[in-house]
Amino acid sequence: MIEFESVGLRRSGRFALQDFSLRVPAGRVTALIGPSGCGKSTVLRLAAGLLRPEQGRILFAGQALNAAGRDDTLGIRHRIGYVLQEGGLFPHLSVRSNIVLMARQLAWSGERIEQRLRELLVLTRLPPALLDSRPGQLSGGERQRVSMLRALMLDPEVLLLDEPLGALDPMVRYELQAELKQLFRQLAKSVLLVTHDIAEAAYLADTLVLMREGRVVQSGDFSTLAGTPREPFVTEFLSAYRAPPPVSASRLESP
Repeated sequence: MIEFESVGLRRSGRFALQDFSLRVPAGRVTALIGPSGCGKSTVLRLAAGLLRPEQGRILFAGQALNAAGRDDTLGIRHRIGYVLQEGGLFPHLSVRSNIVLMARQLAWSGERIEQRLRELLVLTRLPPALLDSRPGQLSGGERQRVSMLRALMLDPEVLLLDEPLGALDPMVRYELQAELKQLFRQLAKSVLLVTHDIAEAAYLADTLVLMREGRVVQSGDFSTLAGTPREPFVTEFLSAYRAPPPVSASRLESP
């Protein structure tokens, strides 16, 4: 669905991506993992057409994105849903206005907007009573549901998610991970996900792509990365994020 072919891009005088190649297959979930500053979020911005590569090219369903002499990038963006870190909702707008913003910009009819909104409320289990609220009145989990609703409003073919659950407390994050997995399975859309949580990536994604210094180190499912690492960095990175040992029952007893 999205292809990066030998993409290079410099940010602040240094390469953010170098000879970066990746295929995001249709109907599958791909998770980008790696240390901070390795270029994960830059990949999403390039996929969304918000940045232009200096080298190589990016294809969306076979069409060159941000190619010289083409004026269809905006149309391609309308086929992409993008969830920013911490939601990116407009605080001065109501929940309803945040969700339907792009549909109104594209002059959808009121009936079409309301029908799509009802469908999404059922899909994401967001209570309709919250539609007139402002984002600041919502919990963190509710704001993330609204961000997902906004991303899905135009029924895009691709979802780009940049640390969508990173700012949530563990219990809410656990609940929304399960909801996202069900959502991905139900919608069968192409998803490119950025997360720092390896367990989350392994749970949600079909393929994990480990990055370092703007390059792909290795890709595959978690068992492939853990069982047949291509280089020591793969093992070192996975080991650094291993889960802490379980607390024994004796340590939980009152003194």
